[in-house]
Amino acid sequence: MERTLVLLKPDCVERRLIGRIISRLEDKGLSIVAMKMLWIDSELAKKHYAEHVQKPFYSGLEKFITAAPVVAMVVEGVEAIRIVRDMLGPTNGRVAPPGTIRGDFSSSRQMNLVHASDGPEAAAREIALYFRHDEIFSYTPTLAPWFRVEGE
Repeated sequence: MERTLVLLKPDCVERRLIGRIISRLEDKGLSIVAMKMLWIDSELAKKHYAEHVQKPFYSGLEKFITAAPVVAMVVEGVEAIRIVRDMLGPTNGRVAPPGTIRGDFSSSRQMNLVHASDGPEAAAREIALYFRHDEIFSYTPTLAPWFRVEGE
């Protein structure tokens, strides 16, 4: 099993798409093992986007991510990082194909609704920014045998 951080960004929350995005993740057979709503402040934004802080576009990114609450989730499943990123589609919603979350709901590069970790190291670092170990509840859904063959 693999875990990834998923953030439903301020535009997702403000547009009332939370349930639709969560449903798509669960419909795929992924498990939400931690979830909370929070308001990202400047300090957390700088930690989350540490690689972008010195870039010219950072101030706009911080203004956006701190503008309204977000929903943070830890999503778990086989190849969860790749699967979630594939489900999201390209960062720019204008070029994201139909059927992806961004392709269906976004028409912007920055206001692209959802963040997901881009690899195992990023996932571990990002999950630790938003969740304590005791806030994550791994479990095996009773429906698991209907999603994949044992050992897959």
